[in-house]
Amino acid sequence: MTLTVSPESAARFACRASGLADRSLTQLHQHATSVFLLADEGVVVRVSSDSQQQRLQTAVSLTRWLVANDFPATEPVDVPQPVACAPYAVTFWRHYPQPQPGAPSAGMLGDLLRALHGMPSPPMPLPQYQPLTSLISVVESSTYLEPSQSEWLAAQREELLDAYGELDFPLGPGHIHGDAYPGNTLWDSSLPRLGDWDEAAIGPREIDLANTFQGVRFGRTEQELSSFSREYGYDIRDWPGLSVLCSIRDLHTLGSYIRRADEGDTDAAQELNHRLSTLKSGARGARWTAR
Repeated sequence: MTLTVSPESAARFACRASGLADRSLTQLHQHATSVFLLADEGVVVRVSSDSQQQRLQTAVSLTRWLVANDFPATEPVDVPQPVACAPYAVTFWRHYPQPQPGAPSAGMLGDLLRALHGMPSPPMPLPQYQPLTSLISVVESSTYLEPSQSEWLAAQREELLDAYGELDFPLGPGHIHGDAYPGNTLWDSSLPRLGDWDEAAIGPREIDLANTFQGVRFGRTEQELSSFSREYGYDIRDWPGLSVLCSIRDLHTLGSYIRRADEGDTDAAQELNHRLSTLKSGARGARWTAR
């Protein structure tokens, strides 16, 4: 008999194993990661795949170092982590109640990234950035995608990786957040913090800039993009490689929707089909919805 472990049961197990009372556990949201709140403890509990164990350990170590060096990263709770509960790995983070609607502005993110990229190299090793590494396994194992969709995605991945290999990066390599966009910022009272560090790596700094520009899919305005560029101190729109990075980001965002569609999530399947159809048609201005 096989017992299925749910994200919630993994969260409760990890809380008890870490000496945290799980009585007040409630779910905040679920996408690539299941996120819960321990209201009584002021702790956010993130339940990820245990295949991400090493990246999670790196994220915890990196953010502890960043906070100790006065960079406003989201702060991990002072308990041993991640906690393994197969097939999941669980991490704990300080909860920042959001005092106002809406995330910090794109300009604030530009300022955060300028500060991050200007810091000395972290003392812990970071993985090398490699685009679209997980997409092929997600596509090949999918039970939802039709064969023609899987073949198209595999071909697009190879085409984009070839184009990526030809790029010259004027900002040079360094430590990057890897998933920086305004949706991964949050308020700490009236000041912004940068969260979700699971994809931190060593790579071209342009990666951290392009994600915000891919956000035109979700309604990001030219005014916001200009504010982001001004605060960072460089306008990536002047660089011819931006379209390649935005296309890579487009494909990268499909992974969690494929996994959710495989699990029977009809909302995710609807959005996945919409994104695939707009990508195939080349409709770069088509709006996407985060759901």
